[in-house]
Amino acid sequence: MQPGDAVLVELPGAALPLGHALHRAILERGAWPTVRVEVDGLSRSYVDHAGDAQLDAPSPITLAELGAATKLVRVHAPSGDEPLAGADPARMAQYQRGRQSLRRISMDTPWCLTIHPTQALADRADMPAGDYAAFVHRALMLDQPDPAGAWADLSAVQARLCERLTQATEIRIEGPGTDLTLRVDGRTWRNSDGKRNLPSGEVFTGPHESSANGVVQFQVPSYRPGGVVRGARLVFKDGEVVEATAEEGEDVLQAELATDDGARYLGELGIGTSPGIDRPTGTTLLDEKITGTVHLAIGQSYPETGGTNASAIHWDLITDLREGGRLSADGETIAQDGLFI
Repeated sequence: MQPGDAVLVELPGAALPLGHALHRAILERGAWPTVRVEVDGLSRSYVDHAGDAQLDAPSPITLAELGAATKLVRVHAPSGDEPLAGADPARMAQYQRGRQSLRRISMDTPWCLTIHPTQALADRADMPAGDYAAFVHRALMLDQPDPAGAWADLSAVQARLCERLTQATEIRIEGPGTDLTLRVDGRTWRNSDGKRNLPSGEVFTGPHESSANGVVQFQVPSYRPGGVVRGARLVFKDGEVVEATAEEGEDVLQAELATDDGARYLGELGIGTSPGIDRPTGTTLLDEKITGTVHLAIGQSYPETGGTNASAIHWDLITDLREGGRLSADGETIAQDGLFI
């Protein structure tokens, strides 16, 4: 943040302590803070009661505010169940499509997404609140004597991994219930080292949109605005999801895939590398960083990777390769049973 920056901070009420700290830190850097606090229940009320015109486009005030921001900070800190659980799937899809212009602006604005521990997140992870807060502390590497140095070290490790993967044409993911191939030649691998997502710890790219073939089983639960999805299984043919099932939340999965044409194609392939995140917690921001996991996002690509898929959604789904899994590039093993070769 630089003097004169207009910084928009969006967070739930449960993260107000972090909001106060951010407000003070932004002012100390000579920037302009605007803090927007999300009120529980309003998003569900909007989806339930808005007319077509209000679902098909964002509020002009919201659009203008986001457009004026030079920096963006978002905080994940739910205080209860998913905000849109039980809402009509068709209306949710319409709502997501209508806010696609906001997603485009957000992706073009320097941003940071982070997490503030809450009781709801601790319950989701099946951990006492204090233990969960300590877990997030470690994930941020704040338990290290020199946290900034620890992030720099991880950045160097990931840079070498990106250099190796840049040489690859085909990536193959194998594991329990999973055998998927996709092409990445000519695409850019990005080093996610704590400058956008925080905590971070991954490398990612945008696979060729029509290249995914095979099946992938996602063992890690995924929480969406419409509810939780467990045991998702996707079958791809020439890049498109042609079959989708889930042990729980299949209605949520099908609704997400029906959002638009791009929702049935991949926008991201990511590989987790974090040394401080070693178990799933039900929060994608953390879980996708576990060393030994791979995540695939259906929907919107990140343009900086060379990906071209367009969608109103970007949904990361995580498969765990730590037991019987293999990740290979052009037939050469990159990771086996969660350990990098």
